[in-house]
Amino acid sequence: MKQLYENGTILTMEGDNVAEAVLVDDGRIRWVGSKQQIPTDGDIERIDLRGATLLPGFIDAHSHFAATANAMLQVPLEECSDFEEIIQCVQTFIREQQIPAGQWVTAKGYDHNHLAEKQHPGLAVLDRAAPHHPLVIQHQSGHVGVFNTMALEQLHVTTETPVPEGGKIERQNGVLTGYMEEAAYLKYVKQVPMPRPEALFDALQQAQKKYASYGITTVQEGMMVEQLGPLYRALLDADALWLDVVGYVEIASADKLLADFSEHRGVYHKHFKIGGYKTFLDGSPQSRTAWMRTAYQNSDSDSGYGTLTDEQLASHFRLALQNQLQLLAHCNGDAACAQYLNIAHKMQQEYANLAASRPVMIHAQLLGIDQLDAVCELGVIPSFFVAHVYHWGDVHIRNFGRARAEQISPAGSALRKGILFTFHQDAPVIEPNMLETIWCAVNRRTKSGELLGAEQRISVMEALRAVTIHAAYQYFEEHEKGSVAVGKRADFTILDRNPLAVDPIRLREIRVLQTIKDGRTIYRAEVETPSDL
Repeated sequence: MKQLYENGTILTMEGDNVAEAVLVDDGRIRWVGSKQQIPTDGDIERIDLRGATLLPGFIDAHSHFAATANAMLQVPLEECSDFEEIIQCVQTFIREQQIPAGQWVTAKGYDHNHLAEKQHPGLAVLDRAAPHHPLVIQHQSGHVGVFNTMALEQLHVTTETPVPEGGKIERQNGVLTGYMEEAAYLKYVKQVPMPRPEALFDALQQAQKKYASYGITTVQEGMMVEQLGPLYRALLDADALWLDVVGYVEIASADKLLADFSEHRGVYHKHFKIGGYKTFLDGSPQSRTAWMRTAYQNSDSDSGYGTLTDEQLASHFRLALQNQLQLLAHCNGDAACAQYLNIAHKMQQEYANLAASRPVMIHAQLLGIDQLDAVCELGVIPSFFVAHVYHWGDVHIRNFGRARAEQISPAGSALRKGILFTFHQDAPVIEPNMLETIWCAVNRRTKSGELLGAEQRISVMEALRAVTIHAAYQYFEEHEKGSVAVGKRADFTILDRNPLAVDPIRLREIRVLQTIKDGRTIYRAEVETPSDL
């Protein structure tokens, strides 16, 4: 039976942007228009929006789906304010979960910037927290972390262990502290045993519910490593995905994963497709590992560092272009952005189809205003982690100074240059809360309440476009998703208020009432809503 949604506001993201009703049949949009023109043929179930607002399903432009699920099985440290609270959280988790001695424990979400000690905890803290378990705690950025003594022993890390290029294994007075950065941390954290398959499988179902609760209908596996291959095969064999998931394979694992998932290359099958490749060019600004053209505040020489040579990045670009797949590159600092743009320019001279491949610059936190012309000329899509303004804006002021911090995630300048951009949350770094992200882009307020970069604010409509029609374009899916238009998938988000009509400072108070994927309700809020919604 067809479904007709009416008696609310419908934001189409196309043309005049507002319609009065939309008709859905077999998971597709069949008609959009005014109430005076509603089709009357066939059986139609009329769904009364009762004043709610319907718009396209939100599209996650970058996150880590499996890591978001895995985070549900880890010790949450986001609310810890000092080392003692970290110790207590870990010990409570071990006790309540009855984790046997010798079994790995993983914790996530601490941020040294928000701890009373203003530094990363070391071996003494972690050994107190878990004296009988190998333990790793991950920084909220996902780029650095700390291992305890038992963990280092199991990973065979000693003072003689070679440090991977583009990484750091910290030593003080010749002794390991347990702290690692970037390539070193990523190398060893990948060796930590994964949770039991059945536990992770259940967590993946919960992760889908989490994304759907924020109105998201398409999500990303932003760094698909070889270890995730069997998990995805199990998910697909069980037909367990009901959100669309786009995977970007790690370069080192690309050949095997592309062979194992050949039927998913660029095409959805059971809600999963391979979108392309993922590579890293630097770290994170809040950890002071983002690669900058100028030094961080209070330092004459510390400007972070890159992770790839120009030759390596060019090789990654060529691989993507030759295989007609997209390349997503993690770039936070303006020096990393410069490297990306310089190599992209060389690739444009070698391959006429660079812009057609829609290369994506992930995060683009410190992308310079002077670099936007090159972004535009090369057809690069910046996906801004604009919620940094709220979550770490005050930290960026300390790290970069006020003037430079005001230009993080320069969406306003990009818009004025005619650059198409998207927004993301990099979950599990933060919750995949699209409405908070929209609020951040429109208001640009830090946690302390400061206005950070007034000229980089954008309108609510432009922020909505970044997480709907523009995100669909990033995935080569603008003809299938991202707007309420005839022939497209019936992927919808229903909100309790119209984001175009509320006070912008109250945008993040808007609630998702319902999320619909291919015409089927996949989330309904546990609040009083109209019975026929």
